[in-house]
Amino acid sequence: MKKHNFSAGPSILPKSVIEQSARGVLEINNSNLSLLEISHRSKDFIEIMDKARTLALDLLNLQNKGYKALFLQGGASMQFLMTAYNLLENKAGYINTGEWSTKAIKEAKNFGEVIEIASSIDKNFNYIPKKYELVEDLDYLHITTNNTIFGTQFHNFPDTESNLICDMSSDIFSRDIDFSNFSLIYAGAQKNMGPAGTTLVIIKEDILGKVSRVIPSMLDYKVHIDKESMFNTPPVFAVYTSMLTLEWLKNNGGIKSIEYKNIQKAKLLYDEIDSNELFVGFANKEDRSFMNVTFNLKDENHKEQFDKLCLEANISGVNGHRSVGGYRASIYNALDISSVKVLIEVMNELKRKI
Repeated sequence: MKKHNFSAGPSILPKSVIEQSARGVLEINNSNLSLLEISHRSKDFIEIMDKARTLALDLLNLQNKGYKALFLQGGASMQFLMTAYNLLENKAGYINTGEWSTKAIKEAKNFGEVIEIASSIDKNFNYIPKKYELVEDLDYLHITTNNTIFGTQFHNFPDTESNLICDMSSDIFSRDIDFSNFSLIYAGAQKNMGPAGTTLVIIKEDILGKVSRVIPSMLDYKVHIDKESMFNTPPVFAVYTSMLTLEWLKNNGGIKSIEYKNIQKAKLLYDEIDSNELFVGFANKEDRSFMNVTFNLKDENHKEQFDKLCLEANISGVNGHRSVGGYRASIYNALDISSVKVLIEVMNELKRKI
């Protein structure tokens, strides 16, 4: 029976992508070689890398606008370091909305002055700060667009003259926004793109070369741009699967189409949380994430029964993060609305049994 995979990451992938990537592991392009065996300098893989980078810019509507797409390693955690290494000369601003932005701030402090423009730590990060004053003359302003752990999401972005940098790991390619408002976007693949192992970086090339420090080659965006993401051996399987996922997204109507489906899924689930007296949402309503729905039982005495019902319905990955407790349903691009309806039915079944 089908598993309904609500895991926060590594997360659900389209079934067709899993099948295609599995075939590639057995043999790629009638070469009698596995994808895992071919040289990253081979024609077959260079075509895969080029297509992945092109698809990323195309889907974000950033072709011919001065942006480059890179597939790097080290996850978003490496980007906490790389953004500051490459861009922080004097001072940078950060809006702190959770664990990942907290970690990004910690790394940036090694390279210059870091100003915490705003924070929602006072309410355990259950909202997005809105009343704050932006500091002038920042090298950049950094935000985390979607907070996987706490289930909050920026629905309006800061209006700043500074370079706007964002960690978009858990909501990239999920909604139609003007991506040209950002100077640098980074995203770990393991939410909406592919398996863990690669990180997409979208960078406006003209923001580089402004810092006076020497940057180690492996951490220098310019080096990776010049080498077209081939400075070192790339994670071939993660890049290939990400390419297939981006191709799947484009063939299914692109970002506008998937955004419509994501809104439908989120609305169904939030409506159930708000109308079912056994549950309560964690995140502030106006800041709720369309990707990670966080909620709690009002009475923890019902936890064992609810967990049992979820298990019987083949629902996987709904346990909340320890920082929040309760439950978290991650409804990424590849999750079908039918899985959301199964979860809702389980929530209703609990209500009938109580």
